[in-house]
Amino acid sequence: MQRAGRGETAAYVIVTCLFFAWGFITSLIDPLVAAVKGIFSLSDVEAQLSASAFFIAYGAMSFPAAVLLARRKAVPTVLIALSMMVAGCLLMLFAVNIAEYPIVLLGLFVLASGITILQVAANPLAAALGRPEQSHFRLTFSQSFNSLGTFIGPFLGSVLFLKGIEVKQGTVITDAARTGSLAGMDRAFFWIAGLIILVAALIWAGRKVITAAAPAPPVETSRKGIVTTFREAISSPWALFGGAAIFLYVGAEVSIGTQMALFLNSDAVWGIPLQDAGKMVSLYWGGAMVGRLIGSALLTRVQAPKLLATFTGMASAMCLYVFAVGGVSAGYVALAIGLFNSIMFPVIFTITLERSIASEEATSGFLCFSIIGGAAIPPLVGLVSGHSSYVTAFIVPALCYAVLCSFALAARRAKVRLRDEPAVATIH
Repeated sequence: MQRAGRGETAAYVIVTCLFFAWGFITSLIDPLVAAVKGIFSLSDVEAQLSASAFFIAYGAMSFPAAVLLARRKAVPTVLIALSMMVAGCLLMLFAVNIAEYPIVLLGLFVLASGITILQVAANPLAAALGRPEQSHFRLTFSQSFNSLGTFIGPFLGSVLFLKGIEVKQGTVITDAARTGSLAGMDRAFFWIAGLIILVAALIWAGRKVITAAAPAPPVETSRKGIVTTFREAISSPWALFGGAAIFLYVGAEVSIGTQMALFLNSDAVWGIPLQDAGKMVSLYWGGAMVGRLIGSALLTRVQAPKLLATFTGMASAMCLYVFAVGGVSAGYVALAIGLFNSIMFPVIFTITLERSIASEEATSGFLCFSIIGGAAIPPLVGLVSGHSSYVTAFIVPALCYAVLCSFALAARRAKVRLRDEPAVATIH
């Protein structure tokens, strides 16, 4: 029993590394958007397609990933996911070496497809590898490493991608700066591919322990297909409402993060070099990390819909401040929005599961599918900023957060159907 316990602990450590990896990779999109805008001379909308290519994978792969996990079980699913991530990294290496933006988009899509499958498999694994009474602690602890990855990613990405890169009107990017940025991307995705291969080898070595501990899906879940699961989800009004909320939340959070470096670089805000502005994006995601700790404590005392209404209302008000006031203070306010983003995804997720008449599996799949908002909203924000300014573009996330506030207020009046505590969820 003691030897088995040590094996589970080792397997849990390996699985927790997966949480850090996908958080780190996802947050690299923020400096990448700023870098490709300069390297390939793109408009704001075209640069934001990097975020779209990444997050559209959630819409394309969430339901297939759930079916794959049900039919192939945990270890094969994780290995398939890691293989896709390596393929995405290799495509990125090819793209930056031939300097072709469309292949960058393809590489990001393949990489994110692997991450989507990985998330579907890794969340229940982290909860299962150990004593049942500590499952929520294990999942929360793993998520803290996910947050650590999102905090470190933008800083390192800015160091590697943005040295000498500027995008202000009238600036010229030298061939040396362009070559250095592409070389930084090459190094980043080369080492990421190597680390993923190492983790895959560790998962393979510990496959027996992981398989023994992995939760088995219900028989009826494994027999459901993608279309059946989707139809069941959309039969529930609250699953649809929750899906719309996730769509808007992820879209708002991602669009702020991907334009933050460009926003702080703007002369209307701080006017600092783009590389320094990119490093500051870590504070946006760091705020979310701190906010999760504070929010977790508050949720023990405050009803989830009430706390969600407060946080979304504050985020909307802060976006409106940036939109209406601008200037140096707007930069600090914009970075602080991450603090209020912190609890939104897991609280929206659990509120929806509690009120949906569809099965937990179908509802969860639909909510993960709705992360596609991260692909739809950023180009809209890029369109607004391209025709006005990065300050004005904050009106879009302000409206998104306002709708989320109405979702939270409606949830306070809605009937709760699921009394047991739903599984914790994460996107990063």
